[in-house]
Amino acid sequence: MLRWVIIFLVVALIAAVFGFGGIATGAASIAKILFFVFLVLFVISLIAGGIKGFK
Repeated sequence: MLRWVIIFLVVALIAAVFGFGGIATGAASIAKILFFVFLVLFVISLIAGGIKGFK
């Protein structure tokens, strides 16, 4: 999932350089959403791994 965040971030940067503001804004928004989803899933997996390790 982190790979998709980087891809959308690169697309947003390239679109911003070439002046496509709408596309850059959309790609940056998607990258931000995916990054936060990645963080939530990462924290959940850390907690689940910690709970499993204590058994």
